[in-house]
Amino acid sequence: MNEDSAAVAAYWDAAAAGFDDGPDHGLRAEHVRSAWTARLTAWMPSGPADVLDVGCGTGSLSLLLAEAGHRVTGVDLSPEMVARARRKLFDAGLAGRFLVGDAAAPPTGGAAFDVVLARHLLWTLPEPRAALREWVARLRPGGRLVLVEGRWGSAGPYVPEAARHPWTGGVGAHDLATAVRPLVAELRIEQLATDPDLWGGPVNDERYALIARA
Repeated sequence: MNEDSAAVAAYWDAAAAGFDDGPDHGLRAEHVRSAWTARLTAWMPSGPADVLDVGCGTGSLSLLLAEAGHRVTGVDLSPEMVARARRKLFDAGLAGRFLVGDAAAPPTGGAAFDVVLARHLLWTLPEPRAALREWVARLRPGGRLVLVEGRWGSAGPYVPEAARHPWTGGVGAHDLATAVRPLVAELRIEQLATDPDLWGGPVNDERYALIARA
């Protein structure tokens, strides 16, 4: 792990204890949890799928996917986040595989997946376009790339190293679609800012999902 990655991992390790306090992080409120369950159901294949949850954090989306019968592998740079994700699924009596590693280059060997899912991750990456290429390469033919993203224009770097990241503050739907389109067969954008149940209340910034087929 290089110096920048170590600083990022330390930041998220420190944030892990309170991470689930955010309504859209811990999904503790039933209406928030139900809203995310409905979206994931619409975005995932109908049958049990192999899903790679990159930047899985404390595993809240991984838990919903496992509850739906999918086989989940989560990857996060933060050991503390990974520990909490493992505990979350264990406490629920569900199976899940969680790995500490770079979400931009997941340490899953030659494994292929039906879905690669990332939520609010690209803004944290020093080379997000390279990560997109890597994630698409992990998909089986016809597999799905699901990116939940947004644009938080006033947000500054969360660690000093992030000032050099191209999408610090988030990435707009048009720009992300432009980056992804050459890598996939088709894609669509689903606007999410108008659904307050996803976020625990109204939001006034850009939030959306990009769903693509390889």
